Amino acid sequence: MTTSTPTVVLVHGAFADAASWSGVVEELQRDGIPVIAPPNPLRGLASDAAYVASVAAQIDGPVVLVGHSYGGALITVAGATENVVGLVYVAAYALEEGESLGELQGRFPLSPLVSNLKQWTYPVAGADPAVEVTIAEDAFPSVFAADVPAEVTKILAAAQRPLAAAAFEEKASAAAWQTKPSWALVAGADNAINPEVERFGAKRAGATVVEIEGASHAVAVSQPKAVADLIREAVRATS
Repeated sequence: MTTSTPTVVLVHGAFADAASWSGVVEELQRDGIPVIAPPNPLRGLASDAAYVASVAAQIDGPVVLVGHSYGGALITVAGATENVVGLVYVAAYALEEGESLGELQGRFPLSPLVSNLKQWTYPVAGADPAVEVTIAEDAFPSVFAADVPAEVTKILAAAQRPLAAAAFEEKASAAAWQTKPSWALVAGADNAINPEVERFGAKRAGATVVEIEGASHAVAVSQPKAVADLIREAVRATS
C-alpha cells in the first residue's frame, strides 16, 4: 500500500463534459487532493477506456478513477491499469467483463432517457457516417437534471456532448472491480439510468454504496459535496 495521496481522475459521461465536475473539483482541491477531469471522447467503449487508461498511466503515483454514468463503464475497463487503486461509480454503469451497456440496461425496465434520444450522424474516414445521440432539449431537464435550477439545465442541454450509438453494444474487455476496491453513489431519482441498474451493478461489484434519495442523474452538479465526500472516503481508504 502506498503512502502518497492518490490523484483523482474524474471521467464524465455522455451528454456532458468535464465542466459538470466543477463543484466536485472545487471540493477536492479545497482538501488538497490532486484531481484532474480529462475530456471523454465519447466515441466507443474500447477506445474511450483506452484513452482514460492512458491518462491514468501517465500520472505519477496511485490513481482513483471516478466515473459518472457511461464513464462508469470506462473506469471498469481502464481500472485494470496498474497504478489505479480504487474505483468510484457516480450514478454509473458498473459492467461485468464481456457485458455491454445494452445488456446491463436490458435486465431492467428502460428509463425515460431511451425514448427521448435524438439521432445525429458524424463523418468517419473511409466509411459511412456513424450515428451519435443526444437527449432531446425539451426532455433534458426532467431526464438528466431534475434537481438542478432551470437556468442551469438550459445551458447544460445546449452544451451536450453526443455519445456514439455504437458504445451501447461494445462489450467490456475487463472488470477492474474484481480486483480493486470500489465505491458507488446511487441517484435515487435518476431518470437517465434506472436506479435499479446502478444498485445491481454496485452490489455485484461489492462496492461500498451510498444512496441519495431524490438525486437526479446530474448529482455531481446538484450535490457536489455528497459526491466529493464519497470520493474522499475512497482516497482515504487507498492512501
